[in-house]
Amino acid sequence: MSHYERLYDESEKVKVRFVGFVSDHGRYDFGIIYTKMFFGKPLVVCMQTGRSSLLSQEDAENLEYLQRVYNLRTREEAEELSVFFRTNLPALTMESESEI
Repeated sequence: MSHYERLYDESEKVKVRFVGFVSDHGRYDFGIIYTKMFFGKPLVVCMQTGRSSLLSQEDAENLEYLQRVYNLRTREEAEELSVFFRTNLPALTMESESEI
């Protein structure tokens, strides 16, 4: 057995939200896991593909990142998801990190 150094091993009760919606470009199903870990960024999981990322409102503005991480076919899909995420994910501030 190889040696490893444990970085963290935490347990917590978290809030999970499941959201499904249809747009002009497709159907989307996401699980949004709100946690105190990861600097307050929720873990957003695409339930169709299993792809996931830590996202905040600010991250959702990066269309190229959304397109790459969620394997979106078009920029229009990324724009639709960006609007959804910017209105449904928390903004990261010093105050919001303590409220999660």
